[in-house]
Amino acid sequence: MKPANFTKLVCICLFISTISLFSSCKKNKGQEAKTEVVNTQDTVFFKLSLAQWSLNKSIRFEGKDPTDFAQRASELGFDGLEYVSQLYKNRLDSIGMDSLLVVLKAKSDKYKIENLIIMVDGEGNLASTDEKERDQAVENHKKWVDAAAYLGCHSIRVNTFGTNDPELWVDAATDGLRKLSQYAATKSIGILVENHGWLSSDAPKVVEVMKAVNMDNCGTLPDFGNWCVKRKDGEKWGECIEEYPDMYQGIQLLMPYAKAVSAKSYDFDENGSETKIDYKRMMQVVKDAGYDGYVGVEYEGSRLSEEEGIKATRDLLLKVAKELN
Repeated sequence: MKPANFTKLVCICLFISTISLFSSCKKNKGQEAKTEVVNTQDTVFFKLSLAQWSLNKSIRFEGKDPTDFAQRASELGFDGLEYVSQLYKNRLDSIGMDSLLVVLKAKSDKYKIENLIIMVDGEGNLASTDEKERDQAVENHKKWVDAAAYLGCHSIRVNTFGTNDPELWVDAATDGLRKLSQYAATKSIGILVENHGWLSSDAPKVVEVMKAVNMDNCGTLPDFGNWCVKRKDGEKWGECIEEYPDMYQGIQLLMPYAKAVSAKSYDFDENGSETKIDYKRMMQVVKDAGYDGYVGVEYEGSRLSEEEGIKATRDLLLKVAKELN
């Protein structure tokens, strides 16, 4: 081979190798930065959000930063965020509410994910039989209404603890919710009651309260789980001694007032089905109610890791949605 031709061949080989190497590096770089994409277009009637409680163990016990919620949810393919107020206690103590909200808003904007709800706990008993205590609980919740408005959320979820006497609860809960809803209405924020223990898990009683409050911005957040109406020794949490008898009927009763839906999950069998809840039956109830908003994934199990449980719940929702009538 002549020297000139040999030089030309070497140059061509080097050029091809360089292009191949560049292409490979570009591909690998894209894989490393990949966010899991979940395509729900034209296949389901709802959008997917992530309840931050699904990540509570890693935040509470492993030191994960709760303000990374938007990033973690985005990487798992979710479109909406449901914050949990109690997971930010340390941050509130250190930097205050205003600074925390600036951080959360910046991160949700960065990852182009929608802020939906703040689940509010530990701010007093909105269904206390003592009006002074009830009013103080209303005042305590107002800062979270303001926080939700700043973030662009549509609602906060509240608890209706105070009394578990069915003869007293409806009137007490109605008063507390109406007062808070009146304030929230000035901020265009909803007040949502989840079946979250005690009489809030008695669906007919909640319906009574919704009718009595009778405000457009006061509604429900039906949760597939959380049906314990009475616990041992009258505790809010702990051993359950009485459950609402029909969870599917309970969801059906709550759905006409629903402004969000929580897909609670605990564990899954070898086919990917939830072991305690018939997801297809539940989602048929949700669909039949005409609901087309966000469905929030809330994994609360222990056998799977948080991420595995979140993905299993997400994938089951998408699977059954395609099977519904």
